[in-house]
Amino acid sequence: MRVLLLSAAVLSFSTAAYAETVTGTKGSKIEITTLDTFDGPWAMTQLPDGRMLVTEKSGAIWLVGRDGKKLGKIAGAPSVTERGQGGMGDIIIHPDFASNNQVYISYVERDAKNDALSGAAVDMMTLNLSARGGSLSAAKRVWEQSPKVTGNGHYGHRMAVSPATAEDGGGYLYITSGERQKFTPSQNMDMNLGKVVRVNMDGSVPEDNPFYAQGGVTKEIWTLGHRNPLGIDFDPDGQLWVHEMGPRDGDELNHIVRSSNYGYPVVSNGKHYSGVDIPDHDTNPVFNSPEAYWVPAISPAGFTIYDGDLFSDWKGDGFIGGLSSQALIRVEFGEGNRRGPSAEEAERFEWGNRIREVETGLDGALYVLEDDGGRLLRITPK
Repeated sequence: MRVLLLSAAVLSFSTAAYAETVTGTKGSKIEITTLDTFDGPWAMTQLPDGRMLVTEKSGAIWLVGRDGKKLGKIAGAPSVTERGQGGMGDIIIHPDFASNNQVYISYVERDAKNDALSGAAVDMMTLNLSARGGSLSAAKRVWEQSPKVTGNGHYGHRMAVSPATAEDGGGYLYITSGERQKFTPSQNMDMNLGKVVRVNMDGSVPEDNPFYAQGGVTKEIWTLGHRNPLGIDFDPDGQLWVHEMGPRDGDELNHIVRSSNYGYPVVSNGKHYSGVDIPDHDTNPVFNSPEAYWVPAISPAGFTIYDGDLFSDWKGDGFIGGLSSQALIRVEFGEGNRRGPSAEEAERFEWGNRIREVETGLDGALYVLEDDGGRLLRITPK
């Protein structure tokens, strides 16, 4: 589970700052406090000392203080060329960061011989911190999309590390890989596009992966049939959840089960942008259907399963950032059926801005990055 470690300094800052009250669709009230602003922020993660790292799609990585204010940039980040949906992406820390200073960074890279081709990549790097910033060094390639293709959309490249409660015992890196707006790669086992992949923390491939014996990039694949997965997290029971953007409508929240096929582009509860219908999941039960889906679309981005105490009634609920919906969406999970747990939207909070990222802090607050305006927000109960 991705967790933000936040210190009491943040609490003292927020009490002195102006807080905006937002009322949800079920009447719940939250307070939103602005901490700082960024230029096109994409992801955030917290360091053991309470400071934070925030990525910007254009390529910058910022060190942020315990009060939520920018301290300085991190030098030595991978070089990116921002195009369309591509640029700097996700960032998480190694489970043993306190002893090895390693972080994982996802980003979009161009093909060395053909600049029209691109794909997502993940590097493991050593982070050396200072009081006002720091530097990255010793890059090691952990994973990359294969093949690189034309276009600048649907990279995915969100990351999460399995906890000890997971079925695999924990300590594995899961990465979402978009189908790059090419449709058919989602069902092509010779490509790792349109998949959720699982690798060891050093980038090697676990021999117990479901398709390991097939070799090549196929051995990385954990699940297939995905479109543009932009949110990933583990729940307290160690079960993996991923949300993804549908085509025109049909955004999905999926319970990720080893070796399962989630159907895209053969089935979807949305339709193509041309208006051509796509058969719904219930027309072909061979594919796993989503535990929750949205028509009209919410355009999900960023995801956390809440495990704090500040919102005591929401412990174990999921929070999804909405881009086109301009909302923070709360999801409740249930016991489900013989296929696994269920999920449904419980409430949404709207304040007129696209939400790119959401994480949980150990102080119990929710932390949000806005896509428009680039605010870093702290969210607490009213």
